[in-house]
Amino acid sequence: MTGEIQPQRPLLTWLPWGLALLSGLLVGGCFPPFELRGLSWLPWVALAPLCWALWISPRPASPRLWARQAFLLGWLCGSVSFLISLFWITTVTGLGWILLSLVVGLYHGLWGLFAGIVLRPIGNVGEGGKGGENEKNGDLSQAWLSNVRNLIVALLAAAGWVAVEWLRGTLFTGFGWNQLGVALRNCIPLIQIAGITGTAGLTFLCVLGSSIAAITLERLRREIRSGRPRPHVDFFASIFLVVLLFGYGVKKISIHPPASTSLKVAGIQGNVPVCDYWDVKCEGRIMEGYLSESRKAFAGDPDLVVWPEAATPRPLLMDEIIFNQVKDLATGTQADFLIGSVHYEQEPRGDHNSAILLTKHAESAQIYNKVHLVPFGEYVPFRHSFPLFSWIVGNKVPYDFDPGKGPALLELSVKPIKLGPLVCFEDTLGDLTRRSAKLGAQLLMTLTNDGWFEHSVATRQHLANAQLRTVETGLPMVRVADTGISCVIDRCGRIRDRLAGPDGNTFIQGILQAEVQVPLHPEQTFYTLHGDLFAHVCLGLAFAASLAAFLTSRRRSQMRLPSQ
Repeated sequence: MTGEIQPQRPLLTWLPWGLALLSGLLVGGCFPPFELRGLSWLPWVALAPLCWALWISPRPASPRLWARQAFLLGWLCGSVSFLISLFWITTVTGLGWILLSLVVGLYHGLWGLFAGIVLRPIGNVGEGGKGGENEKNGDLSQAWLSNVRNLIVALLAAAGWVAVEWLRGTLFTGFGWNQLGVALRNCIPLIQIAGITGTAGLTFLCVLGSSIAAITLERLRREIRSGRPRPHVDFFASIFLVVLLFGYGVKKISIHPPASTSLKVAGIQGNVPVCDYWDVKCEGRIMEGYLSESRKAFAGDPDLVVWPEAATPRPLLMDEIIFNQVKDLATGTQADFLIGSVHYEQEPRGDHNSAILLTKHAESAQIYNKVHLVPFGEYVPFRHSFPLFSWIVGNKVPYDFDPGKGPALLELSVKPIKLGPLVCFEDTLGDLTRRSAKLGAQLLMTLTNDGWFEHSVATRQHLANAQLRTVETGLPMVRVADTGISCVIDRCGRIRDRLAGPDGNTFIQGILQAEVQVPLHPEQTFYTLHGDLFAHVCLGLAFAASLAAFLTSRRRSQMRLPSQ
């Protein structure tokens, strides 16, 4: 019988590994460039093969061997999924792509351990109420047939996955890129739940769907063999939850938008190769490109002209020539200027990747220093205490930037609007973005440059992650890239304006001319006020379930000792 501990045939031995590999391929296919309409179902079943491998397939007799196998199955799935979705890193480093995929895949290994050791016994509970004992004795006639137990397993599986994703995005500076819930970004009504739960709520739904899919297939197989069909309350309860949340989203996006004011934005996309910023001979050409495109933008009478991350080849506020060029430009318009530039501070001393807002014809400057730096891109961790990292990176990162003190607001002079600035990949970080919104931001403003990864899919994945920030905070976002995708995203996660050529190519030099509706008094979302509360609850549930499983196993072991 399926699930019994028995000598395994070669096919059954390799089947779990094939299923884990399949799940890795499916999860990796949930993100760009795999955006075909025919694959929209993928996030809902991507983990079903792994769930079947962890819950249904025969397992080794030794608990220790099974724990190791469960972890490795999860690790295999995670590593393969990241090898697929992070392939764009090869434009910078092939070795780094492999190592990063293997490291972040370890979090999926933790989930595999949780699913195999904690959740499998729950589903395998028979009439006697002893999951582990029934599997050991081969009495699994009632396994995976209980609606209540199946729902508990599926809900805890979803909570456990949310927990490990939160850990992945938090520990060791965090790498939260491509949470599974991001794969639902194009289902606009459904993603509105992110305003309450954050992207974690969408991840929860995806894993719940995969779990129920795996369980339902096993239930059907058992019921067909026994000739005793039963109502699948667990399946229909999950469907009802998704339909209910979809309805909530439809209602939310159909209500009248809050009172707003119009802001004309001109985003300048320079499309300058990254290597040119390090070439002194290119400095004049780079500046002339941004200056000339800005003059063209004046024809649209913009309120705000935006240059992307690190647009100026030298520090804007410390280089007299570059600053005077920008100031002369500003005197010809009433617009404010938001410019990405390196910025050096004397007291306290710090080197920063910054967004600088020039107002009143460049007579006044407000500065936001990037908070979350890119490891091995903007700084080398443990550069002095662990020189091996510095040796590996070599001269690619010659010095470290310093992080800013925290989120800050930039206030326009042309209109009473407060910007929440984000630099580089900070628009992929839910907690940082919502802290900016909590300060009172009315418009999220991203300055970025995906040119480090050339014309790869990185820029499309970056945008996919950023879309969820608008839903979480209920604020529109303007993204201006040097190389990448410059666009406007509304408060519901819909892309309203995008800079692209006639053929759809976004890797061009040009101007994003957009009129953005900025809420005058935005209502702060539940997520903005309370952050990753849903993820923390999931973490607590996963920990409680693990602790209960440990105590139960220990009690059973102690009960066996007298008889032995």
